[in-house]
Amino acid sequence: MTGEKDGTPAGLPDGWLAVDALDLEARGVARRADGKVVFIEGALPFEQVSAAITRRKNNWEQGQLTAIHRESSQRVQPRCPHFGLHEGACGGCKMQHLHAGAQVAIKQRVLEDNLWHLAKVRPERVLRPIEGPAWNYRWRARFSVRHVRKKGTVLVGFHERKSRYVADIRECHVVPAHVSDLLLPLRELIGSMDAMETCPQIELACGDGVTALVLRHLEPLGDADLARLRGFAAAHPGVQWWLQPKGPDSVRLLDEGGPALAYSLPEFGIEMPFRPTDFTQVNPHINRVLVATALRLLDVQADDRVIDWFCGLGNFTLPLATRAREVLGIEGSDALVARSRENLALNAARRPLAPVQFAARNLFEMTPQQLVADGVADKWLVDPPREGAFALAKALADLHQQPELGGAWTPPARIVYVSCNPATLARDAGLLVHQAGYRCSAAGMVNMFPHTAHVESIAVFDR
Repeated sequence: MTGEKDGTPAGLPDGWLAVDALDLEARGVARRADGKVVFIEGALPFEQVSAAITRRKNNWEQGQLTAIHRESSQRVQPRCPHFGLHEGACGGCKMQHLHAGAQVAIKQRVLEDNLWHLAKVRPERVLRPIEGPAWNYRWRARFSVRHVRKKGTVLVGFHERKSRYVADIRECHVVPAHVSDLLLPLRELIGSMDAMETCPQIELACGDGVTALVLRHLEPLGDADLARLRGFAAAHPGVQWWLQPKGPDSVRLLDEGGPALAYSLPEFGIEMPFRPTDFTQVNPHINRVLVATALRLLDVQADDRVIDWFCGLGNFTLPLATRAREVLGIEGSDALVARSRENLALNAARRPLAPVQFAARNLFEMTPQQLVADGVADKWLVDPPREGAFALAKALADLHQQPELGGAWTPPARIVYVSCNPATLARDAGLLVHQAGYRCSAAGMVNMFPHTAHVESIAVFDR
């Protein structure tokens, strides 16, 4: 039986819904007696809830939690007062109401489900999740800035949930504590500037000893405003202002000199200077463990030649050069290749490294011929953006199915694939396993973004 009017599943009072899963947007998933799916913001698995339905389609509904009748044992009190479903709530996090351990378990399940349902691939071994601090982990962020005349104040923070408005946040527990402490002083600073109306964004990039703040300004800044920025930096040690008058290529330091923006990989004796607009991992604690784990899984030997695809600044390439015979790093961005070469020169002057070459190439247009031209490598490290590495996997599959295209070329014995999108990882894993002659020997999730629904992962493929 069902509820008389609303399709409530049998055994529940009218209007109640039993939540049995969490989707990729961190919404609770329930089903009515007729099979219709209901996505409920704020609800958690194993809860019985009521919800206000805000959107209806033929096969699904969407709503917002209004009452919890049976609470999940994994529900916790969110640390941040700006998190929740209330009006004006910050949209930066989606899972603060769920125990951190349960977040990891759910993300691991998302990875396994994607591999199986999208690619019919099951890893032979499920790796232990890579975890780190649940708070103050986010060393990169993009804060929106807006002068709100009605409130008589400047807001600096993330957008409100499902809104273009900037949330009125006064603290943030996912950025470093010293950055959270800067939020209110930044509001005061921008509010005092002549260019208050034309500074829409501040981008944060923390290094080991520098907090870089990139101010996007739509009009040239006057001398008085530049003096205010310098005064702010003097009052907050470690803060370094960069100015962005146009696109990312226009970013420049306000004042040259001072310490370099950089992060370190102590296990490998590597230091990585970077510009605040360069791609670096958001979570430095996880990045250190991830690099070490990837090299351990790759099982790099002293006589190995390794190719690092989508190498960026050399985050994996330079550590690989401390272990391998030779390394080739390939990246799509000319600017990042130039930066990686600078980082190679810096680190090679400090310690012995294997020969390393970097090349710029469009990795979304890879061909079997280009793979062969890059030479035989014993192992591959693949770390693509969200779009994945389809062209690379397809070229490898083509060479497996048509070996005459490669001549004496042989594919790598092992591939370690670091992914920031489980769906594209699954797509590429399907190619590698079903068409390129590999097996998925291991896979596990990487909790790079606690309290968000973002799933990163690492997988190992062996011939």
